[in-house]
Amino acid sequence: MSAEQQIRQPSASQPEFFSLQVRQARRFYLDLAPSGREPLVVVCGGCEHCTADYAVRRSTFPYFSIEFVAGGKGSLDLAGQRLSLMPGMVFSYGPDIPHEIASDRSDPLLKYFVDFAGVEAAPMLRQYALAPGTVARVFSPGEIQTIFDDLIVNGLKATPLTGLLCETLLKYLVLKIRESMMPLEAAQTRAFASFQRCRRHIQSNYHCLWSVEQIARECHVDPAYLCRLFRRFDHQTPYQFLLRLKMNFAAQRLQEPGTLVKQVAAELGFDDPFHFSRTFKNVFGLSPEAFRRLR
Repeated sequence: MSAEQQIRQPSASQPEFFSLQVRQARRFYLDLAPSGREPLVVVCGGCEHCTADYAVRRSTFPYFSIEFVAGGKGSLDLAGQRLSLMPGMVFSYGPDIPHEIASDRSDPLLKYFVDFAGVEAAPMLRQYALAPGTVARVFSPGEIQTIFDDLIVNGLKATPLTGLLCETLLKYLVLKIRESMMPLEAAQTRAFASFQRCRRHIQSNYHCLWSVEQIARECHVDPAYLCRLFRRFDHQTPYQFLLRLKMNFAAQRLQEPGTLVKQVAAELGFDDPFHFSRTFKNVFGLSPEAFRRLR
């Protein structure tokens, strides 16, 4: 059996709390019996492509856990609240938190999870609004999925630094979830749908966008309403988001040998290279020339 098959097929030695109702899985196992004295330790994690009959029912759990729905649909009964699961949702549980997770038969779940323990686990979750029993939705699911994928890659390496790397990625994951999480009721509104549509438009067209008025016009919304959407869901203005995307692109281009500052400025719609340089410095704290010398 190949290493890939060992990762993807259920193992007889896997912990009993894993469901066998998965058609494909990538999981890693670290210390399944932590002492409880460590500040924070990742126990295991992975990604599961669930079957149509996937169902997990637990009255308790030995660790703290964060799960993320990347695809499909399902249902969740968590600490007495019954909810429908859909992509972009995250939820947490831990010891003494009863929960039931089931797949939709017509659209089975694709979900990620990470289990962890330690004296800092519960305080960390409470500090960043992820206390066991929390259900929320994130507006940047791609970023969350990338961190989970990094957790799996590093968890499977089995190097002397694997535990520390996974612990660091767990903290990063919690922070990123907190940064982009919102209450479920907000995520289900027309306002949030409009926000997502406008945000995607900026991400896809930032090269040729220049003002809030232009963004609003192309997204068929009022400029003032667009700003209110970003203040509500993203904690920044749409113009700040646009500039960050432009300057991140500029930073990448300036690392390429032979690339001129005025060339990058023109690519991003700046008629004046000096205006571009001032904007770059306002965002990163360094002028384009100083940035190139640094790199």
